[in-house]
Amino acid sequence: MRTGRGRLRVWNALALGVAVVLGVGVVSGVLTRPKTDAQSVLDRYVSAINHGDVDAAADLTSYPNAAKSSMSQAFDALSPERVHFDVNQIIDLDADSGMFNAVATWDLGKDRTWTYNVDGWVRNLSVGWRVSWNPATFMPGLGNGRTVRLDRTDAAPPTVTDIAGTPMMTEQTINAIRLDPARTPDQVASTAALAKAIEPVAPLITAQSLQQDLAAAKGQAITAVNLRDADFAVLEDRLRPIPGVVVESRPKLITIDRRVYGPVVDAMRTVWQANRDATAGWAINAVEPNGATVRLTGYQGPPGPDIRSTIDPRLQLAAEDAAVSVGTPAAIVAVQPSTGAIVAVAQNNQATDLGPIAFTGLYPSGSTLDLVRAAATAQNTDLERAAKQLGLGLNYTIPGLDQQTASFGGGGPNLMRAASDRRTEDQVTVSPFGMALVAASIARGAPTVPVIAAGQSATTDGTMSQLPGPVTDQLRGIMRDTVHRGPANLLAGYGDLIGATGAHDGDRWFYGSRGDLAFAVYIQDADGGDQAVKMTDRMFTALAKPPQ
Repeated sequence: MRTGRGRLRVWNALALGVAVVLGVGVVSGVLTRPKTDAQSVLDRYVSAINHGDVDAAADLTSYPNAAKSSMSQAFDALSPERVHFDVNQIIDLDADSGMFNAVATWDLGKDRTWTYNVDGWVRNLSVGWRVSWNPATFMPGLGNGRTVRLDRTDAAPPTVTDIAGTPMMTEQTINAIRLDPARTPDQVASTAALAKAIEPVAPLITAQSLQQDLAAAKGQAITAVNLRDADFAVLEDRLRPIPGVVVESRPKLITIDRRVYGPVVDAMRTVWQANRDATAGWAINAVEPNGATVRLTGYQGPPGPDIRSTIDPRLQLAAEDAAVSVGTPAAIVAVQPSTGAIVAVAQNNQATDLGPIAFTGLYPSGSTLDLVRAAATAQNTDLERAAKQLGLGLNYTIPGLDQQTASFGGGGPNLMRAASDRRTEDQVTVSPFGMALVAASIARGAPTVPVIAAGQSATTDGTMSQLPGPVTDQLRGIMRDTVHRGPANLLAGYGDLIGATGAHDGDRWFYGSRGDLAFAVYIQDADGGDQAVKMTDRMFTALAKPPQ
């Protein structure tokens, strides 16, 4: 990273070029109107500052060591792209002293500029003419041990609402309860006391698990649990006396209803942070030795708008209830076909240990793509083209969300040509998100453009084309038969629900739609061939219950 002085090297080169060009022209003027000694030292001092030459500027002051320290700290802290001191006036008071006024401009880039006036003295000392050193002559606010600092500022944080506009996420204080082994004489006793103290809110964290975490951290502090302010207020008196416990409080965007969680919630934090970054301001602060600050300059614009997410909390909770019903990695993604809104994304703990698999996990498709193969056969086209007509493999870019829908392997288009070629089952991999888009595209009759925040729809580098109407109707008919007369008949009681099953080795899939809701269910190493269907049933059963 370039320091402030490093950035000014380019200005040194420009200044040298200008000096060469103008040198001849100014010689006669200098000879006919010589500068006073006060003017000469001041010009050299200002020129050194403007070129970022702190050493040279400091040597021209009455207190070089102090000047160098303050100037270096300011340049390093502000990292300017350009600094320009311009002397407005110099007054010779007598043969050995003078006073001056100058305007200083610091260009910090990104439309951040600070301009101020300074007054100062020049005196003839035993070592020659020097600028009398006073930190405030260089920069207001300095002196008496104060330093300068460039800080980011933020307006009031936006609120994240759910799809209905009800507040869903706000910035709140989170208290990280950490255990530092260097601060406790008895780790066994401290872990036992800590586990007991946090048991009301984190019963799964035990003394044994804390000791394992300490061993893995190899002497570093560990985070036992993160507590909201309300929980921390109840437990604080039990936590603080425990040797080795350290509390670190910081703001964080969290859900108002702690039951709402998952990969799409994490993605909303990214969208929220982008909002904050776009509206961030800046401030130059003078910092007292005790840490107190005094603002010298800066700018803070208005806050960004609140963010309306696409999450439907009721459906999210129903999906979470279904996802945790199995003991192997499982994920559910639900999409609104008419708008592309991603209304729910749930994973169980086993899946979360692997990452956000609902969006980024790619798994062998097996028979899951039988509907896509049927669409390819009906059109006498290749599998990949038919998949893209259903939103699979379109390479979406969604603000705030890392995701992938499918990978078609390395076989090339010839391998994909035959829609019935079963050799593609292991080579074509799909994500739960991708299969939810397939279900949504069949329900809508055209590829659905996904979105997680209002006004921030996805873009794609692919060409969006849709299936012919008769082909779409054919796929819907197959899905209807699967539910009412086939392997998913457990779901026949849900009226207009249609869907398709899929499998590869022990993995099980079910994807389909009901009204303006499309979804995909994935279970890894499922305990039974109908587990994805049962998970779907559990989700709709939970959704039918009255809100709590």
